[in-house]
Amino acid sequence: MTDLSTTLRPLGTVWARIDKVLLTGIAIVLIQFAFDAPAVPPTLVEMGEHFMGTLPFILFAVAAIAIMRASGSERLLDGAFQGREGRMILLGAVVGGLSPFCSCQVIPFIAALLAAGAPLSAVMAFWLASPLMDPAMFAITAGGISPEFAIAKTVAAVALGIGGGLSVKLLSQSALFADPLRTQPKIGGCCSAKKLTLNWRFWQEGERRRIFGDAALENMLFLGKWLLFAYLLQALLIRYVPADLIARVIGGEGIGPVLLAALVGAPAYLNGYAAVPLIAGLLEQGMNPGAGMAFVIAGGVSSIPAAVAVWALVKPRVFAAYLGFAFVGAVLAGLAWSAIA
Repeated sequence: MTDLSTTLRPLGTVWARIDKVLLTGIAIVLIQFAFDAPAVPPTLVEMGEHFMGTLPFILFAVAAIAIMRASGSERLLDGAFQGREGRMILLGAVVGGLSPFCSCQVIPFIAALLAAGAPLSAVMAFWLASPLMDPAMFAITAGGISPEFAIAKTVAAVALGIGGGLSVKLLSQSALFADPLRTQPKIGGCCSAKKLTLNWRFWQEGERRRIFGDAALENMLFLGKWLLFAYLLQALLIRYVPADLIARVIGGEGIGPVLLAALVGAPAYLNGYAAVPLIAGLLEQGMNPGAGMAFVIAGGVSSIPAAVAVWALVKPRVFAAYLGFAFVGAVLAGLAWSAIA
């Protein structure tokens, strides 16, 4: 009689080797093809266009990680943040609030920072603030809504980054933020690797060239698959969730719309630029100003593309904290703007 466990073991091995992200993406496309076949090509084209727009940032981060590994320059980062974590949190929030990165473009840089051993508090400050504002977004928001709204959103972005970073710092010794990175797959694959001696001319040694190639390929595949999956979800969201439905949910006056806007901001967010005319139109129709602020803050930080990529980098408890910071910060920003607008 054949041992059933012996028969199933190879199947389990094959299943373990299958890339679940790739499999899920293929399944989503097949489901869309079954119910709305004509929409598949434009969905894939939109996914590809967004990915190609992010590709330069991905390549830069991949090259930075690979050079860091092959040259042994990781040693330069040993203790770089010791004794000045508070200043790094402040700088991370300010630079993040002014940097020209959207929620998905910032992910490769966060992966590089985490792989380099940067403190999670400073990374969280940059992570929270960065997707919310940049020079182009400020100009579009000021022209589409108002300069006051753009200034308030910038202040909220920096405040959210500082608040989130300080919260992580205060709770850094707790179980919530202990060992925050996922162990599989590894970002950069160097967490347990022996660090090399510093040599910037890494291309002169065969072993260092091999390390460079392995690190570049590993990180390119990892970041590429997750961002492609994120942009697929974003394309489907824009195609199948009507804008007027979003408008009805977050309309009205009082505290309620602020809370609702913060709740629906993450799953209903289009992108920062597309959100400006939507919010402007809703405000003209009498929407609670605080609800508009809460929507753009919560949506910018925890939109589906950003959330999927964050999930890939950190453990679920840290991911939950990230979403919690986004929600609380969005509500506080919305209530503050309601009071002064």
